[in-house]
Order: sequence, then structure tokens, then C-alpha cells
Amino acid sequence: MTTRPQKHSLTLRGHRTSVSLERPFWQAFTDIAAARGLAINALAAEVDENRPADCGLATAIRLFVLADYQRRLR
Repeated sequence: MTTRPQKHSLTLRGHRTSVSLERPFWQAFTDIAAARGLAINALAAEVDENRPADCGLATAIRLFVLADYQRRLR
């Protein structure tokens, strides 16, 4: 398994973009979207809308995945 980030294409409110994420983060993000019954682009748009201005989208997704994991531990 490679630890290097891989680019993933997303469409956020009609705008094409990409994020570079490590495979485990991308897989966890897609798993969360599926568990919530959301398309990956819809969940990415939600994360994008709620991230601080000084936080990149890839970082926001990683932090979102971490927060979801931590919620499950409680």
C-alpha cells in the first residue's frame, strides 16, 4: 500500500476541483458518505461549506474523517 496522496476529482456546486488524499482517508470518506446515504460530492460540498477559510479542502476532509472516528469511540 502506498502512503503517497492520490488525486481525486470532485464537483462542488457545479465547480470541478480535486483533492490529494492518502488512500485510507479517501476510503474512510467514501465509507462515511455511503453510511449517510450521500454522494461523495454532496458530502465534500458539506465539508467545504463548513471549513475555515484558512483550511484547505484536503485538510478539512482529513479532519472530518478524524472527527467522525472520534465520535464513534465515545
